[in-house]
Amino acid sequence: QVQLVESGGGLVQPGGSLRLSCAASRSIFSINAMGWYRRTPGNQRELVATIATAGRTNYAEFVKGRFTISRDNAKNTVLLQMNSLKPEDSAVYYCNTWPRPQDAWGQGTQVTVSS
Repeated sequence: QVQLVESGGGLVQPGGSLRLSCAASRSIFSINAMGWYRRTPGNQRELVATIATAGRTNYAEFVKGRFTISRDNAKNTVLLQMNSLKPEDSAVYYCNTWPRPQDAWGQGTQVTVSS
């Protein structure tokens, strides 16, 4: 399995931006697709965005037009640029493989959108 370390979260005002980063412990080039997920207190983890090796992306409806996922296979990183953040985007964000997340999740990174 690949160890994943998320970073970049923080406190931001509504309408603000954050960029999340996911560092993998080994090459992710051979991994077909990676995804960003999030979980709010009391809720299940939900899929936010995915990116395939070739770069094809997909987004959940609730982030379309606001979030952008990208990957740098040479640096073994997956990024999530989040713009126009809303309070309902507050959650712990995780990256993992997709469509079948590996059992080992990272610690996630907390995003709080509040004025």
